[in-house]
Amino acid sequence: MQKELGMSMKKMKRHWQLYLVVFLPLLYLIIFKYIPMAGVVIAFKDYNVIKGIWGSPWVGLKYFEQFFESPNFWLYLKNTLGISMYGLLVGFPAPILLALALNEIRNGFFKSSVQMITYAPYFISTVIMVSILIVTLSPNVGIISKFLHTLGVENTNLMGIPSLFKSIYVWSDVWQHTGYGAIIYIAALTGVNPELYESAKVDGASRIQKIINIDIPSLIPVSVILLILNLGNIMKLGFEKIYLMQNPLNVSTSEVISTYVYKVGLLSSSFSFSAAIGFFNSVVNLILLVGVNYIAKKLSSSSLW
Repeated sequence: MQKELGMSMKKMKRHWQLYLVVFLPLLYLIIFKYIPMAGVVIAFKDYNVIKGIWGSPWVGLKYFEQFFESPNFWLYLKNTLGISMYGLLVGFPAPILLALALNEIRNGFFKSSVQMITYAPYFISTVIMVSILIVTLSPNVGIISKFLHTLGVENTNLMGIPSLFKSIYVWSDVWQHTGYGAIIYIAALTGVNPELYESAKVDGASRIQKIINIDIPSLIPVSVILLILNLGNIMKLGFEKIYLMQNPLNVSTSEVISTYVYKVGLLSSSFSFSAAIGFFNSVVNLILLVGVNYIAKKLSSSSLW
């Protein structure tokens, strides 16, 4: 045992630069991610700023019950899961399709241009993105509204139609993030053995057959990992974008758990209530992450652990 410990210490001294590189992000995770987890205890307390976290009285599951008994709990849960699943169904395959299409382009200039055009929207801030949506869909000056008007459709505030909110949110997200998400899949396709393409060419395989039999199987391991991570964050929606897109007309479909926490928990200074809801979201995400990872491990060789 002492001999093995001595050898480990020698290796650490020899490669201390590598351990230093690992130590810095590890220290960041401990300070800013793990230590703050102790604050989740306020979800089970009637938190008072003056008394502090440990001086506040215990209330057990009071705030969890308050959230579950809220008259709109099921509506907010339905909206949250609805937008998340809609975004996953549409947004997850979009980068894969773009990567497959770019991989088939042989014109270098055209390929680079498409990559740049699809990648650029990722750098648009959330505030600017929502501003673009509001102006574009405006009933008075919006391009889409004017186009619909030429087709005989009456000018309508599209941002105020509740049934359209999910589609506007999801498809604008697809436009903004597809190019960035495709980078990972393009990198995976560059690692495919060229001999496979040469063998397929000799066998007379068409482009579609190459995509089905070579490209898609090479993307499956990466796709499974990213799918697991996405499903593990299904309760975590982009609060900023949804909150900025909300208005009194579409609130019935745009109010999600994160915006509800902000309005009821934080604006009313009910920190224990907001912590309870955040803890509930984290538990649901953890269960989904572990469950989907278990299923992926059983069905394929790719999983997080």
